[in-house]
Amino acid sequence: MKFKVSMKTPDALDDAIRETVVREIGMYSSPDIEEFKYVVEDRCNEVKETCKRWFEYGEYVTIEIDTDAGTAIVVETRQ
Repeated sequence: MKFKVSMKTPDALDDAIRETVVREIGMYSSPDIEEFKYVVEDRCNEVKETCKRWFEYGEYVTIEIDTDAGTAIVVETRQ
């Protein structure tokens, strides 16, 4: 059986991206806090742009479940 589940996650994507970017950039950052903020924001925007492929408006995601195949696939948005 196949079915789709749509979920609205308003802050989940932004929070996950920001946490990951801060952790990754933090390892290589300079002591200049303003530069750090700029680099984090720039990188977050890049990742959010990539995620538009699967998240509509940055918060809606649809997953197609196939119980016969035992799979769950994130459905691409209609851009």
